[in-house]
Parts: sequence; C-alpha cells; structure tokens
Amino acid sequence: MPQYQIAVIVGSLRRDSLNRKLATAVAKLAPSDFSFKQLVIADLPLYNQDDDANQAASVKRLKSEIAAAQGLLFATAEYNRSIPGVLKKAIDHASRPYGQSAWAGKPAGVIGISVGPIGTALAQQHLRNVLAYLDMPTLGLPEIFIQAKARPVR
Repeated sequence: MPQYQIAVIVGSLRRDSLNRKLATAVAKLAPSDFSFKQLVIADLPLYNQDDDANQAASVKRLKSEIAAAQGLLFATAEYNRSIPGVLKKAIDHASRPYGQSAWAGKPAGVIGISVGPIGTALAQQHLRNVLAYLDMPTLGLPEIFIQAKARPVR
C-alpha cells in the first residue's frame, strides 16, 4: 500500500496538456510507496475575498485533498513568462482565509514543459517564490526545464 500520497496540481486546462502528460509520466517513474492524484482545479470560481467565510464546494474539496496529501507536485505551464492564472487561482483559494492555508508545511516539487527554448524556467521561479511565502519547503534540485519539440515528419 502506498505510504506517501502526492497531490498533483497541473497548471494547464488544455485537453492535450503537455504538463499533464509530464506529471503522469513522472508518477509512473516513482517508487511503489508513492501514489499520485491529479487534483481538479478547472471548476474553481474566481477568487474573491468576500467568499472566504463561505467557500465554494470545489474550494473545500481542493483544500481537503491538499490536507490529505503528504506532498505536492506542481506541473506548470508558462504563460507570458509566469504561472497560468488557473494555477494562481488554485493557490489563492487554498491559502485562504488568512491563517487557514492548506499549503503550510507541505513539501513540494516543481516541474514543467513548454515549447519555448527555456522551457518553463521563469514560471517555475515565480511559482517557487509564491510557495516560499506559503511556507512550503520546495525541492531545489533537480531543476527540470523541458522544451517540447515537434517530431520530424518522416
């Protein structure tokens, strides 16, 4: 039975997301005492502090799934040299209301893949800054910046 439950947050909603494929591949390479669960973030509402006292069911579900995990794996796309809005929205929801963050103390890893020549290097750095503020010890190495290239037509 898996000893370590890892919650996976993919910062892309695209059906054929390269980051979803990367996260799935990484999970297959992990030791048998790790299990991975990709969390749903597509159904989260826009963050509004006025809703902190009455969070949506999707927000409560996300926070519960994070609480049940021993660690997190973030697979982020890079949009305009930063993290995607959908990922930031998930981070904001699970960190609120103030003092009730689901993230605090949860160890995290950060990976990403993009068609750009530097992969998701800048998005990963921005994400690491946010995770540090949220009191999440983040695996510093190895750094994984993958550039996806089209296969040559034969």
